[in-house]
Amino acid sequence: MGDDGEGVIVSGASGVSGQVVVGVDGSASSLAAVEAAAAEARLREATLKVVHAFVWPALHVPLGPSPLGPDDGGLRNEVETMVAQAVERARTVAPGIDVTSSVVSGEPLATLEVQSRSAELVVVGSRGLGGFVGLLVGSTAVHLAAHGRCPVMVVREEPRTDGPVVLGVDGSLSAEAATDFAFAEADLRKAPLLALHAWTPWNAPLPAPDEGPYAAAPGALAQDEERLVSEAIAGHRERFPDVPVTTEAVRGPTRETLIDASRSARLLVVGARGRGGFTGLLLGSVSQALLHHAHCPVVVVRGDV
Repeated sequence: MGDDGEGVIVSGASGVSGQVVVGVDGSASSLAAVEAAAAEARLREATLKVVHAFVWPALHVPLGPSPLGPDDGGLRNEVETMVAQAVERARTVAPGIDVTSSVVSGEPLATLEVQSRSAELVVVGSRGLGGFVGLLVGSTAVHLAAHGRCPVMVVREEPRTDGPVVLGVDGSLSAEAATDFAFAEADLRKAPLLALHAWTPWNAPLPAPDEGPYAAAPGALAQDEERLVSEAIAGHRERFPDVPVTTEAVRGPTRETLIDASRSARLLVVGARGRGGFTGLLLGSVSQALLHHAHCPVVVVRGDV
């Protein structure tokens, strides 16, 4: 195993390659991500690629062992040992899967963006150190989820093996990809799916004027929001007949509603852009809340790749 010389390449839409990529840095969080990624690769019958972004060569830091230290010392040996341990963890969790590894010279975010162009899923932990320091703290997480060329899974806490796959529904056209992903995940996991929409009178679409001000009775708004959820998943029930589906339109704030639903979920799936109850999902406080406070893995799916 060694530096494979990959660099930043501008490419088109991602293809389904049969490959799951996981970013590692030796932290406990990244090892949890490795376990989740290995399980995903097994479900998909895909290859797992373990990737570490090795930033030190760009900083001209000595990589080999110190003249006064042991022969197996040095930054490069430490990195290769860490990646090898991650590979072994993956094979232990999911025996029989095909696992490869790569130590890439470069900045972590750019490295994962490149990897996402040839992967069907990128998995990362919710906290990091070393090569992925700060990966999910602040704007870096938002940037990766918003610009990755495939779905991005953020592993939070220890994943459950029961409970539904929860899909955050907002009714936007760009959320179609998230809906596809959520149904496929539920089908792979043989899990039920909960299509969940959060709304308040302040973020519900305005009704057409009817001899009066823009207003609608709460009951009428609730019916409209319930209809929105049903329309959002229309056609998917037929494509995935073995997935039990429940729909809910909840009057309440988006952030709190999704975090609460994640307590009993095995996976939470949301789109990268939205409207209505999920406006600005990955542009501000809602995204920060999900990435830092959800109680299950969160998958962000872009609809324009």
